[in-house]
Amino acid sequence: MPAPAAPPRQLRCLLVDDSRVMRKVANRIISDLGYQVIEAENGEEALARCKVAMPDLILLDWEMPFMTGVEFVAALRRIDGGVVPKVVFCTSKSETTDIYQGIGAGADEYVTKPFDQQTLLAKLQRIGAA
Repeated sequence: MPAPAAPPRQLRCLLVDDSRVMRKVANRIISDLGYQVIEAENGEEALARCKVAMPDLILLDWEMPFMTGVEFVAALRRIDGGVVPKVVFCTSKSETTDIYQGIGAGADEYVTKPFDQQTLLAKLQRIGAA
């Protein structure tokens, strides 16, 4: 008799934003998609969390204390390991040059604040994270 299959591992999402309100809004959307949500208030805290356990998805603010989102994603992409998380910038910076800079730093997608569930879901589906 074959052993029962292990249940699939729950996907984890790291929300990185210095705004508690934005983390709360994003948390609600992401948990509805079945992700286990972990939060960090800044890039340094987020990088430390990634070194302990790499998430599958990271929603990342651009402008934060201690380390910008661009600095964070560049440092994240230098970490060796198995899991390479999808990274989505969630920021109020909406100029074309900002988008190019964010994607160039290593982000997979970009959504401008304020965003709603439908907009974020479309971006996540586009990168295979929803």
